Amino acid sequence: MSATIIEEQRQCHEEYERLQDALVAEKLHKTTSHREHINSEHRAYYLYERLQACTKDLLRNYEDKDGIRKRELDQLGGPNEFQEFYNRLRKVKDYHKKYTNEVAAPMVLEFMELKNQRENPDDSEELVEFTDEEGYGKYLDLHECYEQFVNLKHATKIDYLTYLTSFDRFFEFPKDKKLNTDYKKYLRTLQDYLTGMLRRINPLMNFQLESDRVMEDFEEKWNSGTFPGWARDPTSAMKSGNTLDLSPFDSPEELASLGLDRLKAALQALNLKCGGTLMERSQRLYSTKGRDINDLDPSAFAKNKKMRDESAKQKEVAQLEAFVYHYTELLSEQRTATRENVERRQARTADEVDDDDEDEDADEDEEDEDLVPYNPKNLPLGWDGKPIPYWLYKLHGLNLYFNCEICGNFKYRGPKAFQRHFAEWRHAHGMRCLGIPNTAHFANVTLIEDARALWEKIKEEKNKDKFQKETEEEFEDSQGNVVSRKVYNDLKRQGLL
Repeated sequence: MSATIIEEQRQCHEEYERLQDALVAEKLHKTTSHREHINSEHRAYYLYERLQACTKDLLRNYEDKDGIRKRELDQLGGPNEFQEFYNRLRKVKDYHKKYTNEVAAPMVLEFMELKNQRENPDDSEELVEFTDEEGYGKYLDLHECYEQFVNLKHATKIDYLTYLTSFDRFFEFPKDKKLNTDYKKYLRTLQDYLTGMLRRINPLMNFQLESDRVMEDFEEKWNSGTFPGWARDPTSAMKSGNTLDLSPFDSPEELASLGLDRLKAALQALNLKCGGTLMERSQRLYSTKGRDINDLDPSAFAKNKKMRDESAKQKEVAQLEAFVYHYTELLSEQRTATRENVERRQARTADEVDDDDEDEDADEDEEDEDLVPYNPKNLPLGWDGKPIPYWLYKLHGLNLYFNCEICGNFKYRGPKAFQRHFAEWRHAHGMRCLGIPNTAHFANVTLIEDARALWEKIKEEKNKDKFQKETEEEFEDSQGNVVSRKVYNDLKRQGLL
């Protein structure tokens, strides 16, 4: 059944309001994982695009260029408004009588489904396509660009890890080697990939605004000659063998004595106009004395089509480099993560790679990827939520448990954790409860009885080292004999001193 213009406008207004509410709810919703964040961004982008389309439909209906809306309003508000109403009612009844089993799905069901996707996210849901290497937007996959780079004629042969660090250092590439087709094709491939990656991980980005910013900054640096890798050399025009040293000449008349041919060669070396009379050439050449080539009047230069074409090619290549510079900066986080991921993967042994491949094949056969990973030996989990390799488990002695009675019979897994716990709060608290200082003397002591026995032994040794007055204090009698304190007091009481 064809809807009227008024009904279309009502539907557009309803859809517009629901899209607004859904878009606000989507942006306010807090995501808990990287995959959920990417999916949320794409749902918001989908709602935004629909909102834009709905707005255009409303504007087109209200503009009413074909006058259909005005005619419909006139029919509804004319002298036969009741007749028009019953005519429309009869059409509605006839339609539903003809299509009795047709069910109209209300618009609210669609937005309830969007709300359910937002509040109950599915970890296996993929709203955008990524390669396995990209890890759903966490890393960059520059293998295709890397292959094109190493196949460039004058490129340095480097490995993939080094390429990830230096692929945007275009200023290190010789300027005269950048104007070939292969280099331009490589830049376009790199730019297209970075642009596509940004669109997939951040679809709400205003790419037109970013492009305008890049072009504005590029034009400014290009005109000033400060763009990286394309800086102008003010002395390049003076390096020709036909240049003329003007310091010995004090006037254009002295220059005119050199003749037309010599003045023409000197002007051509500077890319200046070389026509005119002898005096005109000498005056034009003398005007460059003591001045920088960039400070001269642009009208004085010759119109060389070949140089203009070369300059246009250089600017085109530099413009591609400018876009790659900017997009690489926006993807700096993914670039760093990619470099770390490649380093980690290259550090794996062949057995680990085979084990990982077997694990991946086994995961593909599983129906539910959200189950607890297979871990029959109860190995500790690594950074990726999977059990660590068994050789690493044995290397760190994580199969050994050490009991400490002082810590309340707490068990420590592995010798490293056991040695570290002697300086931690749990062991120090247990020693304080025993009234024993937690010093280096008690390293590797875990039994309370051993700790107390060692403490008593240490106290006895300390008492032996103390000064004993009764036995170690010395006195001297009238004859100069040295005796102990006890002997001295006995002799004194007997009157023998």
